[in-house]
Amino acid sequence: METPDREKVATRLLAASVKHSFDPDTEIDWGAQLLEGAWFLPPELCSLYDTPLWGRMPREQQIDLSRHEAACTASMGIWFELVGMQALLRHCTALDPTTEHVRYALTEIEEECRHSKMFAREVLRLDTPTYRPGRVDHILGHFLPALPSSSIFTALLIAEEVMDWIQRQTVRDERVQPLVRDVMRIHVVEESRHIRYEREEMRLRMQSASRREMEFTRYVSAVVAGVVARSMIRPQVYASVGLDPAEAVAAVRASAHRREVLVQAAGRLTTFLGDIGLLSGPCRRLWRTSGFLR
Repeated sequence: METPDREKVATRLLAASVKHSFDPDTEIDWGAQLLEGAWFLPPELCSLYDTPLWGRMPREQQIDLSRHEAACTASMGIWFELVGMQALLRHCTALDPTTEHVRYALTEIEEECRHSKMFAREVLRLDTPTYRPGRVDHILGHFLPALPSSSIFTALLIAEEVMDWIQRQTVRDERVQPLVRDVMRIHVVEESRHIRYEREEMRLRMQSASRREMEFTRYVSAVVAGVVARSMIRPQVYASVGLDPAEAVAAVRASAHRREVLVQAAGRLTTFLGDIGLLSGPCRRLWRTSGFLR
């Protein structure tokens, strides 16, 4: 049964979608020249920033790493959104399709379709490989749509909140290529509604969740956090720019700066999950392993 609060939130988000939606095919100048010497991510967000290895890299190689890491973010964004759309569709099959809640879920799916196509065009424009999740994470992605709705919404929220933080830092950074900033600007505006939808749904669900559901959702959230962390930068990225992947991965793991970036990226998320009871118990150790929690 749909609650008045759930319907009220969905109604507001549907109205916002009408006013603030974008068509990336026409809103972005895909033929514009990339700027010589511009970054593709803020250098501080590059995984190797402030490591000894970063210090030995010439500026051209640093910028090239930012290009591949931006493309990796887009590639993995496509994968997360494809898995998320399947999960949302499954969520909707058990509900009344005439409700505002389901109408907004379908609107979110519509927007995620556009985002996936937009990210694919970005990867092509950046002229990089299409980076993919590891084998284990790819298999885990197949299971998400079959999980209970509380786990589905938690997983969606984790992936979207972390990416949203990274993109907000990038959008406001004038050192970054205009094309990349335009892509992220569209995603930030539309994704803010998705985050609101998922936050409100999780708040409602956790208020009435049984102990068993709460424990299961906590565990799923910790596992998904690990998947998101591993997927942010694939080791193949380092090989693409002429680095030894094993050396680069070791440098990232030893980087205090990178750990701080991950904690900041998940700061709003972990505060919210803590407020609704999803960060207590043994799952905190898994969250720390992901790097998103001190």
